[in-house]
Amino acid sequence: MTSRNDAIALAQRQFDSGEFMQTLARRIAIPTESQNPERSAVLASYLQDEMQPAFEAMGFECRTLTHPKALAPFLFAQRIEGEGLPTVFGYGHGDVIRGLEPEWAEGLSPWKLTESGGHWYGRGIADNKGQHSVNMQATANVIAARGKLGFNAKYLIEMGEETGSGGLRELCEENKALFAADLLVASDGPRLRAERPTIFLGSRGALSFDLVIEARKGGHHSGNWGGLISNPGIQLAHAIASIVSSTGQIRIPEWVPKELPPSVRRALADCEVDGGADGPEIEPWWGEPGLSPAERVFGWCSFEVLAYKTGNPQTPVNAVPPTAWARCQLRFVVGPNPDDFLPALRRHLDRQGFPMVKILPVREEMFRATRIDPDDAWVKWAAASLAETTGKKPAVLPNLGGSLPNDIFTDVLGLRTIWVPHSYPGCSQHAPNEHLPPELLREALAVMTGLYWDMGAGVTPKSQAPSS
Repeated sequence: MTSRNDAIALAQRQFDSGEFMQTLARRIAIPTESQNPERSAVLASYLQDEMQPAFEAMGFECRTLTHPKALAPFLFAQRIEGEGLPTVFGYGHGDVIRGLEPEWAEGLSPWKLTESGGHWYGRGIADNKGQHSVNMQATANVIAARGKLGFNAKYLIEMGEETGSGGLRELCEENKALFAADLLVASDGPRLRAERPTIFLGSRGALSFDLVIEARKGGHHSGNWGGLISNPGIQLAHAIASIVSSTGQIRIPEWVPKELPPSVRRALADCEVDGGADGPEIEPWWGEPGLSPAERVFGWCSFEVLAYKTGNPQTPVNAVPPTAWARCQLRFVVGPNPDDFLPALRRHLDRQGFPMVKILPVREEMFRATRIDPDDAWVKWAAASLAETTGKKPAVLPNLGGSLPNDIFTDVLGLRTIWVPHSYPGCSQHAPNEHLPPELLREALAVMTGLYWDMGAGVTPKSQAPSS
């Protein structure tokens, strides 16, 4: 009889043979840049020509779903093996951030999987093609080893996550019955550290907005007019300085939690943030004082200025600029009211003497913060599975430091959400030279094969729960 260890050994052999690398190379070669309007046909092709055949080979039924708010179709795939079995909802996104080809190191390309210096490079290997490819291959491994999954599986692949997941919320609202499941198991984002298996149970929310000052039309000579007319660049710098301190502490009370919940503090006490050799060095003086690094990134909120422009940075001239602009972002956790973020900012700027600063939202919707209970039975079950496969104690994070459309799964579909990431903090996600260590991917295949094997073994929180 085939055992759990046999299935994991199959996963490791499959990886060592180079077969998984070939699959991943084929998917990375498809330039699915959702931020590039010229790639719309490519987005649909990734689903039709790459994802659908892979799911159908595993005995899944596939259908294409659309929504007017979505810039590309969605692929829904399901394999229903029996009534009363656990039903797992999987999610991934095949779109990637822009390739930024000229900025990659010599010999590397975003659209070619390249092995160099002990890493595999390519756009999407970490976000998210590598991660959903791991989960799909692990699903195939269990079917090959057991002859069946032993549970019901549903997957949704979207192609617009990097542009805000337009239409995803409405699609889930319209298909609640079709998407019904016991929990979501998906993969995105980084592990706490490359060598430590990790589970996270939600995500920080994200709100992006622009701050703009338009003082007048056209620049004016700084010798003739300097000291007589306001400088928007200086004004906007002071406005931003009123929002956040020189050490990164947020100064708007409505933007931060009243406190760090004890359960979150307990969970994060076991977590040490470390980006590894490829990650930046943590600066302990930056951010909310009195919190550990893990608490600052997983338990608190952060404000960032992503871009700033006034005048002509490329060719400065001796003129007082007429305008200033900054793209800003707030990452936030469960607790503060996101509907009050921009009104609170408006009140703050007016109090501080900056009524001239305009606040312009960047997107129609924001990713909202989510977090499920670390003591939930499904969380403990998943952590035990990862520990059995790897022999390591997994990190359990209340939420990811980044943002995902997780609130759609928790609030619209009513799912518990367990994310098992297959990346690490130094992966250069969203930047040139995106990469992963192959040994992390190999362990991830084993982890997910073990997790799916356990899901179909008949001993889960669903099987132990009293019937209603």
